[in-house]
Amino acid sequence: MEYKKFGNKYIIRIDKGEEIVDNLKIFCEKEQITLGWITGIGAVNKATIGLFKTDSKIYQTTELRGDYEITSLVGNISRMDGKVYLHLHINLSDINYNVFGGHLNSAVVSGTGEFIVESIEGQVNRQFDKEAGLNLYQF
Repeated sequence: MEYKKFGNKYIIRIDKGEEIVDNLKIFCEKEQITLGWITGIGAVNKATIGLFKTDSKIYQTTELRGDYEITSLVGNISRMDGKVYLHLHINLSDINYNVFGGHLNSAVVSGTGEFIVESIEGQVNRQFDKEAGLNLYQF
C-alpha cells in the first residue's frame, strides 16, 4: 500500500495480493483518522460480502472467488472501543457483468485498488444497539 496526502484527502493504492479492509484500517490508524469516508475502484479475486438480515439480526455472508471488478466501494470511518471502525459496502462485477453487492468483510486485490479517503475533523463513536442488532453512531 502506498498513499499521498492532499489537504484532508488521501489517494491510496493497494497492491496485488493485499487485503483491502485490513490495509485501510492500518492506514487510518497510522494517519490518526477518526472520522471520514472512503470511495474506491479496482479489481479483486477473492471477496467476502454480507447482507444483514434484519429479522434475525445476523449477517449472511458469501465468498466470491474469480475475477471481479470493483464497480463501487463506498464507506465511512468512525471509532468503536477506541479503534478504527470501517463500514464498507461494495459492488463487484464478474466476467458476465453480473453484479454482486453488500457489506464488505474482506477482499484481496488482484490487479490494483485505488481509493480516496477524506478525513473529517472530529470523532464519532459507535455502540452496539440491541434493538437494531448493529453498531450505531452515538452522538
